[in-house]
Order: sequence, then C-alpha cells, then structure tokens
Amino acid sequence: MARDSRLKLLEEFLDQLAHQRRLSPGTARNYARALKQLFALNDGVSLERLEAQHLRRTVSQLHAGGMSGRTIAYMISGWRGFFNWLIKHRGFPHNPCAGLRAPKSPKALPKALSPDLMARLLEGSTSGPAQLRDKAMFELFYSSGLRLAELVSLDVADGEGMQRQAEVTVTGKGAKTRTVPVGGKACTAIAVWLAERTRLARPEEKALFVGARGRRISASSVRYALSHWARRLGLPQHVHPHMLRHSFASHLLQSSGDLRAVQEMLGHSSISTTQVYTHLDFQHLAKAYDAAHPRAKKKTPMPVKKP
Repeated sequence: MARDSRLKLLEEFLDQLAHQRRLSPGTARNYARALKQLFALNDGVSLERLEAQHLRRTVSQLHAGGMSGRTIAYMISGWRGFFNWLIKHRGFPHNPCAGLRAPKSPKALPKALSPDLMARLLEGSTSGPAQLRDKAMFELFYSSGLRLAELVSLDVADGEGMQRQAEVTVTGKGAKTRTVPVGGKACTAIAVWLAERTRLARPEEKALFVGARGRRISASSVRYALSHWARRLGLPQHVHPHMLRHSFASHLLQSSGDLRAVQEMLGHSSISTTQVYTHLDFQHLAKAYDAAHPRAKKKTPMPVKKP
C-alpha cells in the first residue's frame, strides 16, 4: 500500500476518533504520532502484509532506542485501535497486534506535594487580577482533583454554580461527566476572581478563566503560571498542574482511606488506576515509621577495636 494511502487511512481513523468517540485532541495527536512511527519503521511493508513479527521487531527497536515500556504500551494501544478499525471498516483480514505486549518497566509513582508544601503554595500573597485568577485555578485544582483540560474548559456559569452548590460538573476523558465537590477556600477564591474577571475578559467571552488577551486561557499558559507561581514562593521542586491532582488524591486517601470515593472523584474508570495512590500513602506511612519508631532508627555501629 502506498505511503499516501496509509496516511489517508490514518486521517479517516483520526476523524472517527474525534467525531464519533469524542476523544481529546491530545489523544488523537498521540495516536497519530504512534502510527506514523509504525509506518516509518516498516516503510517497505504494506499494511495488509504487516504481521506480528514486524510489530515485535518495531517494539524491540523502540525499546532499544530508550523508549519506556509504558510509552510503548500506549503506542501499541493506538496501533491496535487502528487495525481494529481497518478490520471493521476496510475489510482487513486480521489484527497483527493480537497478543503483542510492551516490555515491562518499573512503574513511576505520581509525584505529589506534601501537605505543608501544598499549603505554602496556596497561601501565597496575591496582587492584581492575574494572580487572583491563578490562585482560584490552583485552589480548584487541589480542591476537586480536576484535570488540566477540565479546568480550562469551565465557563462563567460553572463558576457561578460553584457559589450556589459548592460543586462542579466536568467532562473528562471519553466524554464522561462527573460532579465533584468544591471546597470552601476554592469557592472563596473563585468568588474573588469572578469579581475581578471583567478586568481581563472580553465582554463576549464565556470562559471562566481567561488569559492576557481576554480569551479562554490555554493549557500551556496554566502550566507556565503554576511553574512561575511555585518558583516565586521558593518551592524546592518543579510543580505542574497534574501534580496538584496527584496531591488532591494522595491527601484525600491519607485522610479518608476511601479508595472508591477517590476513584469516583478522579473520574477513573478502573479502580486499579486509583490504587497507585495507595503506594504513595504507604510511602508516607513508611517515612513516619522510620522517623518515629525506636526500632526503625539506624544506629551508628560501634567501632571495632584492633587487638
């Protein structure tokens, strides 16, 4: 199959993802990148002739090049979805990804701020509408465990609803909606921001959070604002939006022990995805044990006297 034909099929597949399955643009871009890499590493093999051995060789090449098992697993998911689509809509005979597995790699635990650092981040002083907006965004991240895409998609009506009901409904991955509570400090920060919002927002703009040009704030602008905010307050590590979601989940689990409730508030479809936070909780307990338990403290070995 010619290169142009493969790219045309890829475009049709991505169009189906965007309009029928309503996956996010970021997911579609990742799938496109994964499939273009598959095409490039099998340039002399048509789609109809791709077999399991070709894909196993591709996986080996990616892994040898330093790609993590987790990233390769995500790429295989994109390949598998593409070939399933080809089988269903283009009459392809089989899916060469059947039984294909990514190399195992150690799971990286999500990075969360400690409660003390989280308080330090949110209790920083503010001046001017941009900083009031930033404080409202960061309080809402931590209060409700929102994803970055969920936060930037909020409208003014959502912010006003938070003032009445102390909760917000967001649309997450796979177009799934969920309603999560909004804490008192986040509601207060949102109210303060709403009172100042007209100083930044264009009159017709519906977005709750707006950027310097008065339009809906971009995800990259939120990342930059949070990173700059953390540096201004002297936090000892890089802070990104998803870290606030991780901190929300970790601290809530430490306080409540209710894994199922944390799963619902995060919008995870599987409890196994949420269980990673139990490892963070165990790390917290292990550090407390090492610091406090008399039998856990390391003792300096007595010097051995030479005869």
